[in-house]
Amino acid sequence: MRKVILAIVAVMTMTAAQAQDGNRQRGERRQFDRTEMVKQRTDNVAKKYGLTQEQTDKLLELNTKYADKMGGRMGGQRGRRPGARPGGFGGGQNGGQRPELTEEQKQQMEAARKEREEAMKQYDEELQKIMTPEQYEAYKADEAKRRQEGGRRGGPRRN
Repeated sequence: MRKVILAIVAVMTMTAAQAQDGNRQRGERRQFDRTEMVKQRTDNVAKKYGLTQEQTDKLLELNTKYADKMGGRMGGQRGRRPGARPGGFGGGQNGGQRPELTEEQKQQMEAARKEREEAMKQYDEELQKIMTPEQYEAYKADEAKRRQEGGRRGGPRRN
């Protein structure tokens, strides 16, 4: 009887230890490198729009070329001001209000926005050459829907 109880306790202890280890692994954020993110995005687009292998290879080249130029669209830090702290706006001295931007910050943001817009325009022109007209129309429709819904992660945009 004593051996049975010890065996049960041992099994329960091992099960608890494995569960904790599994939770730790799930709780940790997996770090992607840029290459892996670009490849994953390319694979998702290829699968969703039924791209051929040749189209997929060209799309991978295109996504790699524009990965650093397009910010949020390619997995960068979307909407971050130059020099902004992670974590957004806190309670702090100004009661959670957005801090006023300096003229220099406004100019930097405007220049970065124009640069991203130009890169997105060039990306779309090159993408249109890779995809068939049907694939590209489906892609553009999905992009418009995603913008209307407030991005990849969810609901309507907050103002």
